[in-house]
Amino acid sequence: MDVAQWFKELVRAETRLYNAVDGRLRAAHGLTAGQYEILQLIAGTENCRVLDIVREIAITVGAASKAVDRIEAAGWCRRRANPHDRRSSYLELTDAGQLLLAAATPTFEEEIAGRLAGVVGEEERARTGQTLAALRRSLEKQQREA
Repeated sequence: MDVAQWFKELVRAETRLYNAVDGRLRAAHGLTAGQYEILQLIAGTENCRVLDIVREIAITVGAASKAVDRIEAAGWCRRRANPHDRRSSYLELTDAGQLLLAAATPTFEEEIAGRLAGVVGEEERARTGQTLAALRRSLEKQQREA
C-alpha cells in the first residue's frame, strides 16, 4: 500500500471509529467522545490545566477553553485557582463528572472492542498501538522543532 492510500485508510478508519464511539456515548450518557476524552484527561492529570488539554489533544487554546466551559456548565468539572499562576486554573472533576466518567468508560471500551472484534486481534492491536504512539511522538517532536 502506498503512503497516500495508507493515510486515507488511517484517517477514514479513525473518523468512522470516532463517530461510532461518539454516537454510543451520546445515546447512553449524553456526552460526546470529545467531552469523554477531556474528562479522562482531567481525571488522569494532577493539577490539570487547559494548556494540558491543548498539548495532549492538539487543539487550540480557544477550542480547549470552550470545551472546558461546556463541561463546567454541565456540572462535570470545576476550576480552582492555581496558586502558582493567577492566569490559569486547575481543573478537577466534580462528583457528577466522576460518576459520569465511571459510567461512560465501560460503554466507551465496549464500543471500541465491539468494532475491533473479528477485525483486529490483541497482538495486532498492541503492535498497531505502539506504531501509532511512535508516530505521534515523532510528529510532536517535529512540531516542537519547527
